[in-house]
Amino acid sequence: MSEPAPQEEWPPLPFDEWKDTLATLHRWTQMVGKTRLALAPMTNHWWQVTLYLTARGLTTSPMPVGQRTVEIEFDFLDHVLAARTSDGASRRMRLAPRSVADFHREYRTLLRSLDVEAKIWPVPVEMPEAVPFTDDVVHASYDAGAAHRCFRVLAQADRVLKEFRGGFLGKCSPVHFWWGGFDLSCTRFSGPRAPPHPGGIPNVADRVTRGGGSAGLGSGSARTRSRGHQIAGAANSDGSPSACNMPRARSRAGGPVDPRCVPARHRP
Repeated sequence: MSEPAPQEEWPPLPFDEWKDTLATLHRWTQMVGKTRLALAPMTNHWWQVTLYLTARGLTTSPMPVGQRTVEIEFDFLDHVLAARTSDGASRRMRLAPRSVADFHREYRTLLRSLDVEAKIWPVPVEMPEAVPFTDDVVHASYDAGAAHRCFRVLAQADRVLKEFRGGFLGKCSPVHFWWGGFDLSCTRFSGPRAPPHPGGIPNVADRVTRGGGSAGLGSGSARTRSRGHQIAGAANSDGSPSACNMPRARSRAGGPVDPRCVPARHRP
């Protein structure tokens, strides 16, 4: 048997070449993420709503449904959405060019066929064009090659962020995928409370915030034109730097990244 062709560690993913697929896939991941929002018990910082990297794509991890659990996974190798329950039932949907409205109809049918009732607000969030899923026939692109490259980039970022996370002894988030912004991140906390946010943080009271720093990978946008590494920090209440001394700034699309937060051998 011949050896598989070597793959680039960080495959290219120019924004303009996959922006239509990204726009569609972003909305599909929000449907699945909203399912987790509906089923999973509340966790601090809304960590219960995120998705996680697997060897094949993105998963909800098991979610409670009565006495059962259900897990939903985007498989970017076979290009299917797979749903499995703890009592042995399973269903699949093909990932292919199709409208958001059509995907939503089939996805809701899939959940019902598994006796999974999840109350989902059928409107996308954190994006300027918030057309309800049920009415969106514009976003209908799916380039399997681009989706696979996106998965490979996320898998590499997941590997780097887990090493970044592992050397910290304090409170730290999992490495998780936020479907609202379509980005992967990890946050480390220094402990002291952060000062009140001048504009307020949506859905998060100032009393629960702590000094911390986040590192991650964004998907890119029409403004940035490419994916970018991100670093964001919240200083402690006395103004001193928080965990990892991360800068109080966000770096996107080629901007500077604090080298202390990414192991040298993993920098793209």
